[in-house]
Amino acid sequence: MNVKEVLKELESYGNPGTKKIYANHGAKEPYFGVKVADLKKILKKTKKNHELSLELYKTGNTDAMYLAGLMADEKQISKKELEEWADQAYWYYLSEFAVPWVASETPHAWVLGQKWIKSKEERFACAGWATLSNFAALNEDKNLDIKAYSKLLDKVGKEIHKAQNRVRYTMNGFVIAVGSYIPELTKKAQEIADKIGKVEVQMGGTACKVPLATTYIQKVIDKDRVGKKRKTARC
Repeated sequence: MNVKEVLKELESYGNPGTKKIYANHGAKEPYFGVKVADLKKILKKTKKNHELSLELYKTGNTDAMYLAGLMADEKQISKKELEEWADQAYWYYLSEFAVPWVASETPHAWVLGQKWIKSKEERFACAGWATLSNFAALNEDKNLDIKAYSKLLDKVGKEIHKAQNRVRYTMNGFVIAVGSYIPELTKKAQEIADKIGKVEVQMGGTACKVPLATTYIQKVIDKDRVGKKRKTARC
């Protein structure tokens, strides 16, 4: 399939209800409002396709950009391309999911994550925290810088309530990810979660809620899932 064919199929899957939901969360034209389940129908046809994913992302169409994230080849996408994607990720559907999912599966994950969380630009900072969270979920602890992750937990504890809106959300998610995927830091993550308590995030007038880190981590512990790594960040 080429870009025109994919866009045509995306348009056929456009859903008014989904489009309205996306608009409430920050999506801007052009986009059709395609459900993820329908995006995956197209993905079955294209499989991973590096060049097509780059072309789709350049369209500026949210549906196509998200699909590009699912389609991207982590073995081929470059650090420069990932940075360009992060810069163009204008709302959290892209900056907290599509881009960091791909970035976390590449050799550039740690460097980019560290760089992005220092940015004053909300989209970059969000992508950074999400990338580091997914990196922890994907890699064995022996391949992680545990001391660095511990220091990042301290950073979240000190800065989360003063951070930008969506950055607060991804910082909270970082605490949950570390507590869930790095056994050595589970106790500390629980302490940080208890310290930060409830995190307030403006959700665009929707009913979406910020997960309480203390409760979430405890559920993972109760299910005996701590340290159970994921095979892929994308879903």
